[in-house]
Amino acid sequence: MPDTTTRLVIISGLSGSGKTVALHTLEDAGYYCVDNLPVALLTGLGHHLREMTGTSGLFAVGIDARNPAVDLARFPDMLETLAADGIRTEIVFLNADDATLIKRFSETRRRHPLSVESRPLADAIALERKLLSPIQAKADLVVDTTATTIHQLRGLIQDRLGTRTEALSILFQSFGFKHGIPQDADFVFDVRCLPNPHWEPGLRPLTGRDEAVQRYLEQQPGVARMFTHLRDFLAEWIPQFERENRSYLTVAIGCTGGQHRSVYLAEQLATHFGKSRGLVSLRHRELS
Repeated sequence: MPDTTTRLVIISGLSGSGKTVALHTLEDAGYYCVDNLPVALLTGLGHHLREMTGTSGLFAVGIDARNPAVDLARFPDMLETLAADGIRTEIVFLNADDATLIKRFSETRRRHPLSVESRPLADAIALERKLLSPIQAKADLVVDTTATTIHQLRGLIQDRLGTRTEALSILFQSFGFKHGIPQDADFVFDVRCLPNPHWEPGLRPLTGRDEAVQRYLEQQPGVARMFTHLRDFLAEWIPQFERENRSYLTVAIGCTGGQHRSVYLAEQLATHFGKSRGLVSLRHRELS
């Protein structure tokens, strides 16, 4: 059985989604990083990593859509070759919606790598999505950066990839439905049926992190039942994800604005599972 102590994180995704930020974050965390690697060299790199000595065993490469389409299409076969050579790969794919990507390119005045005079930016983004689809289909973790700042992305990468173990990494994330559903969640739970502290004038400016809001929600029987049901459901199914050798699980809890109910329940779930699991992180999308 091959030794799988060598780990290779592959960072890919759409231009403008934060790939460079992710690679720099991993480099700061002790990874040996290579950006813009020609995908045809991926298996050769794997062989080389197996022969390297005196390193931490943490490596990361960035792969983008400037590669030939035929090489990108062969990506799944390359992963099988790496696995057979004892290289454990973890694929992180960064995504964002078209409007956000167009806005980012407009603000930075940078040229999209697939944009030419006869191909407008929107068409370049569509082409890039198509070219990178073989990589996205194999991704262990998809991160939607549409509503994520650079600082938030750094924190997320640090939490989920900064130190690798064999354990399943679980992210509990609160969000507001009025700001859109997270596209990178494995589970999405709607808690808008619960009493809303927003309608209490003294609680409206507060969040689910504040003691007054927590006391209010703890007094509502439906909130306790919701927590129990979510806790028991996840306790039942998280082991199933582990048996499938999944590396990442994202659980999103949503209320109307992402300020009170979802924040409170995400905090409670993260605290509960954090007591028995090593890799549990928490993010409040609308509070950051």
